[in-house]
Amino acid sequence: MNTKHIAITLALMVCLQAAAQTRSVLRPELIYNPSFEQYQECPKRVDALGTLTIVDAWYQPTAGSADYFNVCGSRECGVPKNKLGIQEPHSGNGFCGIYCSKTDYREYLQTELKEPLKAGEMYRLAFFVSLSEYSSGSVATIGGLFTTDRISDTVRSVLMNKEIRTLAPGITQTVATYYEPQVVNPYDNLLANTKDWMQVSGVFTAQGGERYLTIGNFYPAAQSNLKDLDSLTYLLPGAYYYIDDVSLICLSCNYNPITPDTTPIVERTPVESPKDSFQVGATFILENIFFDFDKANLLQQSYNELIKLTEILKAHPKMRIEVRGHTDNHGSAEYNQRLSENRAKAVVNFLVLQGIDIKRLQYKGFGKSQPIESNATEEGRAKNRRVEFKILAM
Repeated sequence: MNTKHIAITLALMVCLQAAAQTRSVLRPELIYNPSFEQYQECPKRVDALGTLTIVDAWYQPTAGSADYFNVCGSRECGVPKNKLGIQEPHSGNGFCGIYCSKTDYREYLQTELKEPLKAGEMYRLAFFVSLSEYSSGSVATIGGLFTTDRISDTVRSVLMNKEIRTLAPGITQTVATYYEPQVVNPYDNLLANTKDWMQVSGVFTAQGGERYLTIGNFYPAAQSNLKDLDSLTYLLPGAYYYIDDVSLICLSCNYNPITPDTTPIVERTPVESPKDSFQVGATFILENIFFDFDKANLLQQSYNELIKLTEILKAHPKMRIEVRGHTDNHGSAEYNQRLSENRAKAVVNFLVLQGIDIKRLQYKGFGKSQPIESNATEEGRAKNRRVEFKILAM
């Protein structure tokens, strides 16, 4: 590398470092619930065949069972001591955990970003990991994969990118290739610390449209720098990692001042005791309902909230409700109207599958016409993208 190239590289490093240092002021965080502090209920057990549904905005994309730990958790899922190790959170009260076996069993975490990544822009992903002392070894290649579509697979092995190719008319073939994460910890940097948290980070250029982040080990054991360590207890036949404090910021984006939003706000009185307020005409917001981006497909982390609604309806057999969908102000009125209606319908379909009589349910979409917060901020838009239910009869 010549002197000119060295100078350019150093200048770029200085710029990136300066951008990172000012991100709390100038660079919006693009990860929902980055420290796993928001949850729907305290974790109760570690289940080898379980499904992660109780952490807001986070879920597992495969059948590999990711875990949640919190200071409020049970003996199995407590903090700092739990069934799978001992560790204090990097910050806050909670963290998640994923497992990499010595063969190809894998667990992953996935989340939807606050906004799609912009083509050609530079982003920095960072998160912290800590190896459980109950492991038998450690790996190096933990990383982050950004995709335009949500990954959903039933495998419990290394996650593969499956592409259906047409070989001839009526003849197709599924070709599976390894994903290439945009950010991955270096192969020679073993993630072996059980006492302190280690940061995995990297800068990459977005292709554009990436909407989902998946965290885990995307490499087979032979390419993961798997090492057995004498300091570990060997209670687990592989490497178990706690994950905390995930951060994603755009280093090169030019964030312009936001134009004030003048859309009238729908006033809504908070309901302090919903069970005591069930009366005809009352409306309640379902706080933890998540969909695929720009789609009406319910994500699995919505299920706990919808099960609670199911229990309410079963406890009040004469109650009839109208499920109402709302969007933010992005997109045309016609598009948002259709999207909000389809999302409300998806909730009704879920309730029917849980045994609720369809005659007790109605659905309606309001599009972007009834915001409850200003659409001038991402936080406001997130609150406006909501699902409610209104009591029609008791």
